[in-house]
Amino acid sequence: MENKIVDEINYSMRTPEVKKFIDDHQSLFWYSPAPKSETVSDELLVEMVLNYGSMDDLRGLFTVLGIKEVAKIFFESIGMSERRKGNYHELTLNYFTLLFNRYAS
Repeated sequence: MENKIVDEINYSMRTPEVKKFIDDHQSLFWYSPAPKSETVSDELLVEMVLNYGSMDDLRGLFTVLGIKEVAKIFFESIGMSERRKGNYHELTLNYFTLLFNRYAS
């Protein structure tokens, strides 16, 4: 129950830029009905952009969240469990681990 409250707080504290970014990239969240900007967690946003987004999508994510915040979310997510780590494609996991260790540390 506590996590749900925290998630709701995080959603309500979203910047308009993040909400717009999610709305502009709805195709990444094809499985979920609109409006998505209020229900997509930061972890899911990062996961979907890193796995399925284009280079422009990635640049946009870095613009709205910042590379350090994206790296923090990425490392926290893959550190939670092997299952979470398995949500990332093997090459994606390797590439962004190297990239974030070099440029976001």
